[in-house]
Amino acid sequence: MPRSQFVDFKAVKSAITMEQVLQHYGLREQFKKSGDSLSGPCPIHKGSNPTQFRVSISKNIWNCFSECKHGGNTLDFIAKMENVTIHAAALKAIEWFHLDPGSMSANAEGDKEEPSETAEEEPATPAKPVSKKAEPETQPVAPNKALKFRLDKLEREHPYLLERGLTLETLVDFGVGYCAKGMMAERIAIPIHNAEGGVVAYAGRFPGEPPEGTPKYKLPQGFRKSLEVYNIDRAIKEPTDMPLVIVEGFFGCMTLHQHGYRKVVALMGSSMSAAQEEIVRTHTTRNSQVIIMLDEDEAGRAGREDIAVRLAKFVFVKVHTFDEDGKQPESMTEDEVAALFA
Repeated sequence: MPRSQFVDFKAVKSAITMEQVLQHYGLREQFKKSGDSLSGPCPIHKGSNPTQFRVSISKNIWNCFSECKHGGNTLDFIAKMENVTIHAAALKAIEWFHLDPGSMSANAEGDKEEPSETAEEEPATPAKPVSKKAEPETQPVAPNKALKFRLDKLEREHPYLLERGLTLETLVDFGVGYCAKGMMAERIAIPIHNAEGGVVAYAGRFPGEPPEGTPKYKLPQGFRKSLEVYNIDRAIKEPTDMPLVIVEGFFGCMTLHQHGYRKVVALMGSSMSAAQEEIVRTHTTRNSQVIIMLDEDEAGRAGREDIAVRLAKFVFVKVHTFDEDGKQPESMTEDEVAALFA
């Protein structure tokens, strides 16, 4: 296969799993499985600590917490192991796993639901591994339909919302509040708008730490969050010379907005679907700036690298990193936000 041949990286990543790659290298037996994770010594720098390298099975990403201090997806792992480019790694994956490049399309990546990448800002959605023999979807994805109703009588001054540091003005501005009855009963209802301003869904956040077996977030059946970018309808009304800030979750978006920076959107996770990428492309130009500000954790670090590479094709991209592990945009103070965007 010629090196110059086009390779759809997203389709290749979707077609293979980290477990398959580890099995190819004869390393799977070295890893201990615990729930959704695989842990073992780092194969890249030949480590010996049995917990220094971790794989998230559902997210299909890896991270070395020791010498490498790096993480990523399946192609990143192959590239590190083979000391080659991502392009060369994709070609090797196609050969090793007998993939058919001709049947793989970038559109197929956007046609499946994005897996949840963060327990705090996302409904728990299991990943869907794609068989190497699976045929890509060819039917266009129908957009989420605007709702013909609104949830009213929401309680704005619920204790949980006060704990999150949101003011009454912000809650009213975003239409957020505690829902006592109905489809989002006993949850914090968060309206999600499309780019035209229509409400296409309500996300329901459990107010606090939910009981075992209860998801933090609830989304309406049939709604596809991978087709929407939270707060895009208002962010695109801000001055064109202001950078567009991309965060992971609802509350990070609301916090930055409350602290004075209003050109901010959320992906509702730490990965970006093809549809979300297209939304950003549609509402930016070559002169636009984008700041990627994901959570400072394993998923956020892996996600921001992938997103930066994809968006850099059509806008100027800056990646913001926090100096503390685990820090999120939501934890920023008003002074920190003001200093960052001064």
